[in-house]
Formats: sequence, C-alpha cells, structure tokens
Amino acid sequence: MSWTTGPEFIAKQLKVLNEAVFKLSRVGILRQIARAGAEAGAIESAVRTLAMTVVFADVRLPTDIEGAFAAMTRSRAGAFLILGGPMTCTSRQQIADLAVRHRLPGIHLFREYAEAGLLLAYGPSAVAQYPRVAPYIDKILKGAKPADLPVEQPTKFELVINLKTAKALGLTIPPSLLLRADQVIE
Repeated sequence: MSWTTGPEFIAKQLKVLNEAVFKLSRVGILRQIARAGAEAGAIESAVRTLAMTVVFADVRLPTDIEGAFAAMTRSRAGAFLILGGPMTCTSRQQIADLAVRHRLPGIHLFREYAEAGLLLAYGPSAVAQYPRVAPYIDKILKGAKPADLPVEQPTKFELVINLKTAKALGLTIPPSLLLRADQVIE
C-alpha cells in the first residue's frame, strides 16, 4: 500500500472534503473494481475515525461511471472521494461533469481533476517532485538497480479549490479552507 492509499492520507482528504461540505456523514468512494480489495481496509479505517458511513461505487469501464453516480445519489452520499487509476484519469472530465449534474462534491489527489471541474484536489505537488527525478535517473544510468533506490515520500502537498464548481453546487467554501488553498479556480 502506498502513502496515497493509506488510511491516514484518505482520512486527510476526507477531512478536507468534510470541511468544504460541512458535517459530512455519508461519503461515496468511486474506485476501479480492480483496486477495490487493496484499499478497502484503508477506507474503512479512515471513515471509522471520522464517524462517516461509506458507500462504494465500483466501476470497471468508463461506461460504468454514470451508473456509479446514480448509485451514490440513491444511497444519499453527501460527497465522494475518487480513488484513482488509469481509467478514472482518462475519464476525469466525465466524472467532473457528472459530479455537478448529481450535485455531489468530490475530491481527488491530482489538481487536473479540479481543473476539469471537480470541487477539490488535495495531494502531492507534482512540480515539487520534479527536482527529485534527475538524481534517480543519474543513479540508474550509473548502474544502480531501481529496486535498490530508496522510496521518497512527498513533502509538499497542494490544495486546489474550484469555486466555479462550488457555486454550481450551491456551496460556500469556508474562508479558513480558502486561505489554505494553493490555487483557487474562479
């Protein structure tokens, strides 16, 4: 399990989402079915510590996404968290559009989702990671085995808030959250 799927980080994302939505008690988890088993324990642990109920919306194909939103809406989820993967990445615009249509505030790790129209993104800063790539490449080119190199954890995280989406959802983002944002999309 990586840092992005551990219960501590999922709990941090859910806290940010809860702060934006206020008193979130039921949260949807949009995830690719192939990853469902690996992250289930982390999710259950995170929602338990926050006194939330979880509604899983598993998808296999992009054509399943609309049904997943309908299921989260029927289950009265107040917001949702996306656990990423290649398919959700290529479908981020569809996910953002469905989130607004179903009036479900959502959060994901990467800023590209908020730029596509999702309410929030909270995760590692890709730009802050770039300077760390060259030393790894240098070591590999000099003969180091990638498996022998240490795994570094991100040290800089960013919060992106899409106010245009907040307005469409009828949400007022608290000033305390806006002040912590690295970027506010208007």
